[in-house]
Amino acid sequence: MFFLYNLLTVFTGFLLKIVALFNHKISLFVKGRKTVFNTLEQHIQPQDKTIWFHSASLGEYEQGLPVMEKIRKQYPDHKIVLTFFSPSGYEIRKNTKTADVVVYLPLDTTGNAKRFVKVVHPEMAFFIKYEYWPNYLKELKKAGTPTYLISGLMRKKQVFFKWYGGFYRKALKAFTQFFVQDNSSKELLQSIGLHNVSISGDTRFDRVSEILERDNTLPFIEEFKNNKITMVAGSSWPKDESMFIDFINSSNNTKFIIAPHNIKAEQIEQLKNSITKKTVLFSEKEGKNLAEYEVFIADTIGILSKIYSYADFAYVGGGFGTSGLHNILEPAAFGIPIVIGPNHQKFPEAIAMIHMGGCIAVKDKKEMEETLSSLIYDDDFRNEKGHIAGTFVHMNRGAVDRIISNINN
Repeated sequence: MFFLYNLLTVFTGFLLKIVALFNHKISLFVKGRKTVFNTLEQHIQPQDKTIWFHSASLGEYEQGLPVMEKIRKQYPDHKIVLTFFSPSGYEIRKNTKTADVVVYLPLDTTGNAKRFVKVVHPEMAFFIKYEYWPNYLKELKKAGTPTYLISGLMRKKQVFFKWYGGFYRKALKAFTQFFVQDNSSKELLQSIGLHNVSISGDTRFDRVSEILERDNTLPFIEEFKNNKITMVAGSSWPKDESMFIDFINSSNNTKFIIAPHNIKAEQIEQLKNSITKKTVLFSEKEGKNLAEYEVFIADTIGILSKIYSYADFAYVGGGFGTSGLHNILEPAAFGIPIVIGPNHQKFPEAIAMIHMGGCIAVKDKKEMEETLSSLIYDDDFRNEKGHIAGTFVHMNRGAVDRIISNINN
């Protein structure tokens, strides 16, 4: 099985080089891996002490960040090595100050894994949420490196829990400790004989709680809001936008901020053209009296969490498509109600918040418009839902401390 896995990995690497000729994202994926070992060898000496964190993409990085920050404080003499699998994580966070070296993770071949572990020689390794690479885990185990999964989330559909998943189950034995989000994940791991499992919760609750402690001021958003009820649609896709654009066009005395997931010029133009209200883009805001506008489109990245601080309620995108629900915890941390689409079953935080009442899932355009209308015009309804959302985030903090405490013991 290991032979077939390695053969498939090598073939995939070859295939990706061909696809890279026609796909920009895959091109970044392939080109970014060409210099990984040179970069590592330039920045890591044999005498250096290192700790390795690996995340698939940006979302997992955000999940692991509070643990990374704590580890850096506890081990100031160690170099932090951060790897990403996806360009969407690496390209945005390649200059983060939290790590000393940031690179792509080379494909999981036997040769790459051996070379990587030899060059980096980590004293500890942390994988975040979903990443399980058999060759890397095998080499870490051979090296005797304490290896941890943080904010792990297990599902019955995963290969580990299938009759044919023996090869992958064996790879999981490399983990020193599994820190999982919920009891269901713990029970699934125990069902395959893995008992080194702790329910730590989701580190994202700690991460988003830290947002409240920073300066979230955006003067241009404050000017735009102009003390009016404001809805923020964060990380929206066209399918999401089709559910609320007509509502925006027919609304009065309400402000709307849309921060699309995709900020390509042609998509922003299409979105703007679908809106009949007076609309301004972030890129066009200079010199304008923003209070006169009814819709603000954030055609930029990096400010959404601050924008949420001005929201009276938020719609979080992804729930009407198949790409996955985006982060609902950031707006919830500010104590505002959250509205999402129907495709949220893979997100335990959404299910739990819906059950508590701080998040509202709508299944179609009619339900969307009814819910948004209630949140605008019923102050008690809006305030109650927002209080529940904020409380939900507050009561679920502490995962980072539980993880660090377990590791130190």
